[in-house]
Amino acid sequence: MRTFADVFELVAAEGEHLGYSDWLTITQDRIDRFADATGDHQWIHVDREKAAAGPFGTTIAHGYLSLSLLPHFGPQIYTLEKPPTMGVNYGLNRVRFLQPVTEGSRVRGGIELTEAKETPKGRLLTMQHQVDIEGEERAALVAEALVLLVP
Repeated sequence: MRTFADVFELVAAEGEHLGYSDWLTITQDRIDRFADATGDHQWIHVDREKAAAGPFGTTIAHGYLSLSLLPHFGPQIYTLEKPPTMGVNYGLNRVRFLQPVTEGSRVRGGIELTEAKETPKGRLLTMQHQVDIEGEERAALVAEALVLLVP
């Protein structure tokens, strides 16, 4: 984990890779709970028997489940000793799901701070996220996320 004193020190890391999170196992229970939360019960996610005979040989995590893990990974990658008043998800510029995450896989997040700019509301950070699958060369997803840090 990388520790920054404050937002100013974090902003000074513009252009740097901030690190990686711990590995997280994607369980069927997590997939099922995400299906319940979103109403997306497609068989490739929740029907183990049918999925075993399907194209992936097992169930797969929803792409949006993998994307929703970014806030889980972030605090494992970096922290601020003096945090801002609040941080707000400002949006996504680009998201690509590169390959499926099968049930039982282990994933981790990585972040690069690609841009930091001052706005009237605070500092707007552009973070390039990558979710890796253990043992795979291609990432599960890449996403350019915007975070507004309010002083």
